[in-house]
Amino acid sequence: MCPGVPVLLLLFLLLLLSRLGRRGAAALEPAGRAVLITGCDSGFGHLLALRLHRLGFTVFAGCLCPAGDGARRLQREAAAGTGRLRVLQLDVTCARDVLAAKELVLSHLPEKGFWGLVNNAGISTFGETGWLSMEKYEKFADVNLLGSIRTTLAFLPLLRKYKGRIVFMSSIIAYFTLGNGIYSMTKAAIEKFCDALRLEMKKFGVRVCIIQPGNYARSTKIQPPVSAEEIWNELSEEEKAVYNKEYVQERANFFNSILSEGSANGNEVVDAIVDALTSPAPKARYMVAKLKEKALVFVCALFPTTVMDSILSYALSK
Repeated sequence: MCPGVPVLLLLFLLLLLSRLGRRGAAALEPAGRAVLITGCDSGFGHLLALRLHRLGFTVFAGCLCPAGDGARRLQREAAAGTGRLRVLQLDVTCARDVLAAKELVLSHLPEKGFWGLVNNAGISTFGETGWLSMEKYEKFADVNLLGSIRTTLAFLPLLRKYKGRIVFMSSIIAYFTLGNGIYSMTKAAIEKFCDALRLEMKKFGVRVCIIQPGNYARSTKIQPPVSAEEIWNELSEEEKAVYNKEYVQERANFFNSILSEGSANGNEVVDAIVDALTSPAPKARYMVAKLKEKALVFVCALFPTTVMDSILSYALSK
């Protein structure tokens, strides 16, 4: 028998047992449990806030602009319910906002307490490494990475007390990048933060889940179409000496074509988040992506880096 066969059999049995465990137990009862979601102005956060509200959760919907169109629409759409959805000001880069959100949650906790934190807020942009300023790198790290950490640290005592759930929005872009390395960098960092947190929280009964969507650009609008002219105008003189407008236009066209292929059905991702919050045995990772996107992740994880580099270089050269 091949030495690796017993290990594979053991892994298969563990996987089978975990699936049977997920099927056998009853789903969580949402009534009387509170969930805080960041980034509810639009996209996944907006859809999730409405879904959880309709399921019976008490929802605290954090919005960057609580007086903006997205937040007002959210309030209108939830108005037919029982008043369990509350929109609040929440800029995850602002410690004062995070503290105020915690105080609001504490003063309006339902009878079963604080059940879930969904770190959904995020931003994206396009550009090769040298095209982006240090200020942009700092901003993206603050929103996508430190913002999630800042909010998590604030709510950890409540989550430990009620043995709740923490859900993080990652991306398959954590594994590879195609013109948005700054976004990929922050998502890869979130993955490692979650890996540490998940193990540390097990002893408290707190579950930590990662959501890894594929291309849902048309659903979330997190990344608007890019303008080659705007990119060129923002380049330093040193970068303009290396690149030309034609190259920038080609890259912009390539990236915009990827955006146009994104799924418009954000509810597929919301389904995964709901499962992470309500399943008696939630998964550590939920990859919600097309088959070809999953294949890229598979190649990236199991094949030598040179293989993945060749695939991505070919895609960029088309």
